[in-house]
Amino acid sequence: MKRFHILNTLFNLTEAHLYACLVDFFTNCSRYVNCDTGYKHGNLFMSFCSMFQDVREAMDHVHLSGCLKEKTLENLEKYVVKDPRVPLLLSRMKEVGKIFLATNSDYTYTDAIMSYLFDFSNEDKADVPQRPWRSYFDLIVVDTRKPLFFAEGTVLRQVDTDTGKLRIGTYTGPLQHCAVYSGGSSDVVCDLLGVKGKDILYMGDHIFGDILKSKKRQGWRTFLVVPELARELQVWTEKSELFEELRSLDVFLAELYQHLDSGSSERPDISSIKRRIQKVTHEMDMCYGKMGSLFRCGSRQTLFANQLMRYADLYAASFINFLYYPFSYLFRAPPVLMAHESTVEHSRLDSGDMVAALPPWLAQHGDPSQQVPQDSSGEEEDDGEA
Repeated sequence: MKRFHILNTLFNLTEAHLYACLVDFFTNCSRYVNCDTGYKHGNLFMSFCSMFQDVREAMDHVHLSGCLKEKTLENLEKYVVKDPRVPLLLSRMKEVGKIFLATNSDYTYTDAIMSYLFDFSNEDKADVPQRPWRSYFDLIVVDTRKPLFFAEGTVLRQVDTDTGKLRIGTYTGPLQHCAVYSGGSSDVVCDLLGVKGKDILYMGDHIFGDILKSKKRQGWRTFLVVPELARELQVWTEKSELFEELRSLDVFLAELYQHLDSGSSERPDISSIKRRIQKVTHEMDMCYGKMGSLFRCGSRQTLFANQLMRYADLYAASFINFLYYPFSYLFRAPPVLMAHESTVEHSRLDSGDMVAALPPWLAQHGDPSQQVPQDSSGEEEDDGEA
């Protein structure tokens, strides 16, 4: 597994692009000799592994030095997308529960980003009165150092919101309104909010640092934000005929072996079908862009998709989707057939058989979805207004 590196976030796409540019440059540069494991120029040898390590260290330096955040803050309108529905959704959430913010960023950067996101003073689109961004949260924690935050964590300190500096000593007091804390752990969050793991719906955009760790170590309910989902759905809709062709090829391949068993000496020629499957799969991948689909390669799911299905209770392109659901809504996953279950075709029941197949209590009272609402007197309501 040392030969593989998992791309977990959008930041990794930058690394992959930079690494690909370096490989392309040295491959086509006449001064360097192409070797099996890298490039050579005189006494200098650069392996693919060392090049990747250099790219990784360079990217870490960009993050740790703060220059990336400085460039972001210089042009917030270019890099940060504002949505006037965010204050409205958080206001509604705060009316029915508690909201906390946990970020790896320091307070100065967090305050600048959040102040920009919640500033609609010069616009007419704001659906709620203008107020400080900290008032939308019951708990704010910066410098969390996720995924360490979900394990032993770090020292919990209070932040001086006037200077952005940390106060000396470990904070051990109760939760203070609009206060900002630094460090801590997921256990500290539960203690300060007075909740247990299953009471929390944690929203994040990092499949490993946010979703996997919070689910495995704390048992939190999880919501994964996948911005690429909008594009994935568009391609999935517009190019549905490619997936249907791929599914037809799989069926045709299975039918070639339908009448063969362990005693058969015949070996069907499937080379042309395999080539067609590869061609359709590649065509599907290219529809999503140079990196292919985030969720699948042909008829197979990616590692990201498998982790999402296993550790994310919910996922969407944006958490704004919650604005269009009542907070009492019960989210249930659609039934997924296992391999052995998909081999059995359940025939549709007619209305008579369906009543017989209903559970006793449902057969006696009827299907609630088909009943006419009744008022308190037991009489059927009219279709018109009361």
